[in-house]
Amino acid sequence: MEYKVEHIGIAVKSFEKSIPLFEKLFNTTCYKTESVDAEGVNTAFFLNNQSKIELLESQSPGGVIDKFIEKRGEGMHHIAFEVADIYAEMQRIKNEGFTLLNEHPKEGADNKLVCFVHPKDTNGVLIELCQAKK
Repeated sequence: MEYKVEHIGIAVKSFEKSIPLFEKLFNTTCYKTESVDAEGVNTAFFLNNQSKIELLESQSPGGVIDKFIEKRGEGMHHIAFEVADIYAEMQRIKNEGFTLLNEHPKEGADNKLVCFVHPKDTNGVLIELCQAKK
């Protein structure tokens, strides 16, 4: 199955500071913000040519993104790859010996089904598989 980079996720402490910074950097506006309550994150999206960047902000102290920033600092959190059939790809990856962080796809931001591959199996990089909901 071919992978296409869907977006790169960046963990940030504050949208208040980070959205204007990335708007200035990319010379474009943030086109969408969204809360993903199931994950405890707020997301902000930027489109620069064909590339999408997703900023991730913790909804509360002690949330997943907050813990990530405490451990590693602000910066790249994950790379998301678009797949045509997330169920088939999850099974294929599992059969190859990779550890999935969830057994079934979850509702993600930007109208996607998502699944994460544990970074211990991918040289420390958190990989997200995503498929547009039909």
